[in-house]
Amino acid sequence: MIAMLFLTLSCAQPAFPLPPPSGVPAAEDTASEPTRRPGDRLTISIIYDNNKYDPRLEPRWGFSCLIEGLERTILFDTGGDSATLLHNMKELQIDLKEIDVVVLSHIHGDHVGGLNGLLKENGNVKVYLPRSFPEKFKDSIRSFGAGVNEISEAKRLMTGVYTTGELGDGIREQSLVIITSKGLVIITGCAHPGVVNIIRKAKDIVSEERVYLVMGGFHLAGESTARIQSIIEQFRQSSVEKVAPCHCSGDETRRQFRQAYGEGYIESGAGKIITIP
Repeated sequence: MIAMLFLTLSCAQPAFPLPPPSGVPAAEDTASEPTRRPGDRLTISIIYDNNKYDPRLEPRWGFSCLIEGLERTILFDTGGDSATLLHNMKELQIDLKEIDVVVLSHIHGDHVGGLNGLLKENGNVKVYLPRSFPEKFKDSIRSFGAGVNEISEAKRLMTGVYTTGELGDGIREQSLVIITSKGLVIITGCAHPGVVNIIRKAKDIVSEERVYLVMGGFHLAGESTARIQSIIEQFRQSSVEKVAPCHCSGDETRRQFRQAYGEGYIESGAGKIITIP
């Protein structure tokens, strides 16, 4: 089972309408794409996080968020366990049957641990995962009747939505890039390849300089003040308007981004709902 195979693998806990860009393949035939520009009203609900925003939800180490307002509803990552994921979805009145696509950022258990429970309730989804995932993991997904789509290079998943493709020399990880009228929305799982590298890749994929929001795990827990300040400066240089550090970003990182970004800082945690008009 998926949860049992990779439960012990997790990110380090805090001890420390546009056409597809040239050269980026589409995941599907787009002849029937809608003419409206997707993402003009986007809702991102953080379902699973080690920080709590909504008191009804259970915080656990890991990350998952639901993205609505696109052609299809996307679940990005599934947290560390099914029970917490499903409980938090119920509290947020999320209908599991309405999830069309699951995007898994990387193999660590705190991002894929809830997948079994989800697939038991809704096996009619397409799962996009890095090609480097073990074959046993992919076979387990197929056993639920779900589709497996392997990602290696940057690819369009649907109108206005792209994966960065597998990035990083060690832990292979993909991030999600969404085009909105306000600029790019970039969602990271743990940012093992480096959050600034991910931003640069996202901008290059879609030839867009404006970045409206970067959210998710920044993998900066335990980093020095100087290192965090350097990252913040690079965010500024990359024209990042808003930030919502989650999961493995670390309390000190959140504090420094909050201070630097002011109104551009979004308090996050399990139960936070971000709406982009």
